Amino acid sequence: MQDTRAKALDSEKITINLGVVDLGQVDLLVQEGFYSNRTDLIRTAIRNQLAKHADVIQQTVARKSFVLGLQRYSRQDLEALQAAGQTLHIHVLGLASIDKDVPPELALATIESIHVLGALQASPAVKAALAGRIR
Repeated sequence: MQDTRAKALDSEKITINLGVVDLGQVDLLVQEGFYSNRTDLIRTAIRNQLAKHADVIQQTVARKSFVLGLQRYSRQDLEALQAAGQTLHIHVLGLASIDKDVPPELALATIESIHVLGALQASPAVKAALAGRIR
């Protein structure tokens, strides 16, 4: 069970549409043994493009003050912010996670804006409460 949960945090499922010729070429490379399956080829291609543009990514992350990777917000974190009269502007490239025990009212009182490039994990109630602040 723990491996499944850890895997879920590591990846996000996406769907892509490919033309039939491109898909045929992918299948040919898989058939010829260059890749173990379609997913392996697609992941490799994406990683190669990300590596090619790594400098631009790093510069943009720094310029826009993004947290790179995983950023978790607990109920205790948000309660401490509220007690201090402070609010958050969340900027994450990767995964932003708001713990499931965070009530919508606390999230509204402490989170001014959310900009996530990647995935946002939060309860449906918190996502609904913050919908106008998520871009």
